[in-house]
Amino acid sequence: MSDSPLIDSLSAAVEARPDDLTLRLHLAELLVGAGRGAEAIGHAAQVLAREPGNEAARRLMANALGGPAAPPQPAPPPPAPPPSEATNPPRGDHTVDWAAMEQELGDIVPPRFAKADDEPDPVQGHADRTFDVERSTITLADVGGMQEVKKRLEVSFLGPLRNPKLRSLFGKSLRGGLLLYGPPGCGKTFLARAVAGEMGAAFISLSITDVLNMWVGSSERNLHDLFQSARGHAPCVLFLDEIDALGHKRSQLNSSSMRTVVNQLLTELDGVDANNDGVFVLAATNAPWDIDSALRRPGRLDRTLLVLPPDKAARAAILEYHLRDRPVAGIDLGKVADATENYSGADLAHVCETAAEFAMRDSIATGEIRMISQHDMLSAAREVRPSTDAWFSTARNVAMFANESGEYDDLAAYLKKRKLR
Repeated sequence: MSDSPLIDSLSAAVEARPDDLTLRLHLAELLVGAGRGAEAIGHAAQVLAREPGNEAARRLMANALGGPAAPPQPAPPPPAPPPSEATNPPRGDHTVDWAAMEQELGDIVPPRFAKADDEPDPVQGHADRTFDVERSTITLADVGGMQEVKKRLEVSFLGPLRNPKLRSLFGKSLRGGLLLYGPPGCGKTFLARAVAGEMGAAFISLSITDVLNMWVGSSERNLHDLFQSARGHAPCVLFLDEIDALGHKRSQLNSSSMRTVVNQLLTELDGVDANNDGVFVLAATNAPWDIDSALRRPGRLDRTLLVLPPDKAARAAILEYHLRDRPVAGIDLGKVADATENYSGADLAHVCETAAEFAMRDSIATGEIRMISQHDMLSAAREVRPSTDAWFSTARNVAMFANESGEYDDLAAYLKKRKLR
């Protein structure tokens, strides 16, 4: 409450009738006279927002700022109305040059639509679209075991990349796609990063969240932009994780928008609109039988590689990796590896975590630090069961009853070796 009852009354009246410009100007004039110029500026600005040519408001604004009053200027004649409005003139002039007004009053009145400090700038064209392009430091030497997988990668891509003259002689293209499939947690993503590190190439990982969008056509555009980014960073490994989510069988899709996403993925893999040379597509899935058959035709994901649970040597290497920063004593990695047959890499990490919990629990109970022992590791191996068994149960049915084309012969051979058929 101020010391002027008249100003208080007028303020209440203006608040009740904000569109009464005459009343607002009278209040602004009283505020200037009372030395409350900051409040008067706000009211004058409100009048100018509605009537940019109001001379009284301009004079009040100048007086409130402490400068000389602006001389009155004759208002320009209104433009002649177009023929269509000659007989039906508009009821009022609602055209306001907001940009000019904000520039003129920018130092006095804040803009009408202020942007938050953390609000990103709007995307303007493809140049502003950013994707996570990595440079992997992992190589195939860091991958334990998987000798057959490494040989296949060497023949299909790494060998031709290192020998450009031989590649030219035999007409071998660097484009291509390889589908990695197998039980979850067996290192398919790690292997993809190792391939990128081995060839010193860029690495872009694509998941369903990078592509799908609620707006029609946006998902296809996102997919195209990702492939364009990979082409722009060639040589590049483009990793399509969970490819069955993006490339599901179109005959089983009820959504037309998802079918167009599969169609766009086929177009990008073909490289119809752009050259895919130097772009090596690696895809990974736990359910290759759910992938649209068109994705696995020659020129697309035409090579398939089964990534199995790690063998004994690989299991020992994985166990050693997960125990490297933990207090251990007297652990025989060979015996632990024997006790964890058919365990995935994720299962082995869980075994090490469980063994550490055993040792930590005893240390808390006794008050003395105890190292992780062989007994802890074997007890953890008995408690943690391999997660690959459920996957192989499903895969066995596919290998037995849906292998007419022979694409799962390697899986059938492995199951026969494990006597699961």
